[in-house]
Amino acid sequence: MDKPLRVGLAGLGTVGAAVVRLLHRHANELADRCGRAIVVTAVSARNRSRDRGVDLSACTWHDDPVSLARDPNIDVFVELIGGEAGPAADAVAAALARGLPVVTANKALLARDGNALARIADEKGVSIGFEAAVAGGIPIVRTLREALAGNTVSRVYGILNGTCNYILTRMEREGLDFAACLAEAQRLGYAEADPSFDVEGNDTAHKLALLTGLAFGTEIDADAIHIEGITDITPADIEAADELGYRIKLLGVASRTESGIEQRVHPTMVPKSSAIARIDGVLNAVAVDADAVGEIVLVGPGAGGDATASSVVADLADVAARRVLPTFGRPAERLAAYRPARMRRHAGGYYVRLLVEDRPGAFATVAHRMAEHGISLESIVQRRRAPRADAPGAVEPSAAQPIILMTYETTEAAMRAALAAVAGEDVVTGKPRMIRIEKLA
Repeated sequence: MDKPLRVGLAGLGTVGAAVVRLLHRHANELADRCGRAIVVTAVSARNRSRDRGVDLSACTWHDDPVSLARDPNIDVFVELIGGEAGPAADAVAAALARGLPVVTANKALLARDGNALARIADEKGVSIGFEAAVAGGIPIVRTLREALAGNTVSRVYGILNGTCNYILTRMEREGLDFAACLAEAQRLGYAEADPSFDVEGNDTAHKLALLTGLAFGTEIDADAIHIEGITDITPADIEAADELGYRIKLLGVASRTESGIEQRVHPTMVPKSSAIARIDGVLNAVAVDADAVGEIVLVGPGAGGDATASSVVADLADVAARRVLPTFGRPAERLAAYRPARMRRHAGGYYVRLLVEDRPGAFATVAHRMAEHGISLESIVQRRRAPRADAPGAVEPSAAQPIILMTYETTEAAMRAALAAVAGEDVVTGKPRMIRIEKLA
């Protein structure tokens, strides 16, 4: 058996400690599969004295992750610090510069610098493993990069953020509003103290950018993604979706179109009959539409120590077995320049929620404005009237009434123009709320 693969591990939080435990627990099996042992020999963390529940007494300690990356006694550098800049970026660059393979869970860094890092890895003849950066324990990176090599992918989409999926699930099951569900997610540790990166869709966008490069062989362009979060979703939207045969999920969607690649993150109404609609709680799911296999859906934990560590160890096993694959499935120099499809060309049906004054001709005004922009309405549903604060069970006779519009397939450009016109009418109160309906199997 060959000499052990010596691992330098930067970051000993939940995932880092789980990696050490997993390597120890499956040491014999990994050695048999890879032809050599995988051993953590050097680490970097901010606090040396913290009890992490793992034995690190035989490891060399580095206070600086860049120093760890330059340690001559490691064969692979694992970055589990996080952050698109700072120590994580500096350490990854230092490791690649000296020709070390890198394993990372850092989606933000790869979304920003993935193209440049992939070129350096190619020049040095090493790999960048990032299975843990997208959907935790779901093996979607190797599925796109290896298992579907004989396919042309037309679309990849999924639930890529467990925090958002947990909140939407609780809102649906218990009729709670967004703020209450977010507070509970924070109490349980599913959401950060500052949850904006998750609930505003940025976390999903970073993951989607990486999936796009893998699926379509393009350079990474996270800045081209249209992003909407879930903060404006209300119990009324959840209830209406349920009555109409849909559930609301925050999806990241990347599609190949005639005009280019479309990338978008937004709340989406998905049919209850679809596989993605049945993914609840903190689970993630990724679906791929391809010409040879049709649609496949991978479901699993999108975060957590053991699940994410499983993906890290899978990448380490590739390094130990001396498998060197291009970062995004093909040499960086052969990645196509990203050509974005215009978001406004997106075609599909739409759900619209409006507050309309309860007076004659109000509905006709709205319908007329929609028709002016070529939009056909599948249905118009009037919701319950607003209750009077001084008389439970009664309603304000002049209060604005919520109505729900469901459109047939139309374009994003037509919808935005129509809603701008509708919002300008004096019969409409506030800003119309629009949720896209995705065509799913």
